[in-house]
Amino acid sequence: MNGKHIAKLGLVGADIGLALTAANLREDAGLSSDDILSELAGVQASPASYGEGVYAALAASLLARQAKDELHAQDALRPEPLGYRVWGRELIEPGALAQMNTAMRLPISRVGALMPDAHVGYGLPIGGVLATENAVIPYGVGVDIGCSMRLSVYAAPAASLDTRGAVGLLQKHTRFGAGVGWDRRERLHHDVLDDPAWDAQPLLRHLHDKAVSQLGTSGSGNHFAEFGTFTLPAAQDGLEPGIYLALLTHSGSRGFGAQVAGHFTRLAESLHPQLDPSAKKLAWLDLDTQEGQDYWQAMTLSGEYALANHEQIHGRMAKALGETPALSVSNSHNLAWKQVVGGREYIVHRKGATPAASGQLGLIPGSMADPAYLVRGRGQPDSLESASHGAGRQMGRKAAEKAIAKADWKAYLNERHVTLLGGGIDEAPQAYKRVEEVIAAQTDLVEVLGQFQPQVVRMDAGSEDI
Repeated sequence: MNGKHIAKLGLVGADIGLALTAANLREDAGLSSDDILSELAGVQASPASYGEGVYAALAASLLARQAKDELHAQDALRPEPLGYRVWGRELIEPGALAQMNTAMRLPISRVGALMPDAHVGYGLPIGGVLATENAVIPYGVGVDIGCSMRLSVYAAPAASLDTRGAVGLLQKHTRFGAGVGWDRRERLHHDVLDDPAWDAQPLLRHLHDKAVSQLGTSGSGNHFAEFGTFTLPAAQDGLEPGIYLALLTHSGSRGFGAQVAGHFTRLAESLHPQLDPSAKKLAWLDLDTQEGQDYWQAMTLSGEYALANHEQIHGRMAKALGETPALSVSNSHNLAWKQVVGGREYIVHRKGATPAASGQLGLIPGSMADPAYLVRGRGQPDSLESASHGAGRQMGRKAAEKAIAKADWKAYLNERHVTLLGGGIDEAPQAYKRVEEVIAAQTDLVEVLGQFQPQVVRMDAGSEDI
């Protein structure tokens, strides 16, 4: 017996050597070549039946190869992406479309949509909406789990808070930046910190102290807190038409959510080692597994924690102003929801997309100097009842730092009478799409109810201050 005889059976790689070793032992036992080849064919046909004896090593190798092949088949991408609707295609860069195409080739994908603020992200593009069957994609939710918006409109005239007063309130009652939290004497409590879910997983127990210290703070990047004027053309929730003082915030789940995202993304990738490299960051967790249930629990807690951050910020401000909000609206735009689509329950990921079910209120901001909009969803089925979550970047951060002149950035703010605290040039308005164009591209998704214009804005300082 030699390797050529073995190879004719269809064995490959290391299996040829294992088979030849076993064949030599059988030859020594007096079996003919035909008998040995017949036995080897039997091992190939049913390796699980040869867990012991001379063929055990070959059988184990064949079983491992079968498992790997089965895993590869389960993770194989579709040859072509499923079809999906795109809003504002002329506003969207090719890279975001390519990422969405990859997402729609996943074997778990069922329905998708791309919003007009879409741009390249990690895995699913920012502005991507993806419905999957019984599976959740950690990077389909994003790193900042539960990232969200909140608007408080006060029944007070817009001029009731001057620039100096707004600056003082923002400096005293908000905190920004990676790793930043409150001193122990400054912390406030929220019921989310008492949720039993914190004790359900070692990871969540480990992150509880971080969550306590950072509750009511905001991260870096495009997170902000800003005072401005809110124009309401028609009565809403008992608030009469007019121009009012308002506070708008954008924040998420801070370091807690980021570590949850990193942990479960790595876990998902380890469970799908055969996934095409182009889809590596779209690795998923089946919801009928413990891993999937653990992520869902951690994601849900992160989303609730992010909303609690906003409640803390707005609560501090309301107390300092001596005002109770006459209108309060919030929405999350980095989460996964269980949603019935076409009569079936799917997991709908919105990575940088605002829920826009019929009648549902939401917020779509522009930039540090451009308007934000209070909108009401129209429940468009093709968008999976979603809308954009903002204007969307038209320039990456490094590109913005190179392309935007500091003088132009400052002039843009001055023309709009915006006072900025912190804020890197990578967040300059010129780095974003024109929010008016983004809104115009989705009139079938949302109805505009009111407009917020920022006047005093606080953000993380980024790489430089203005």
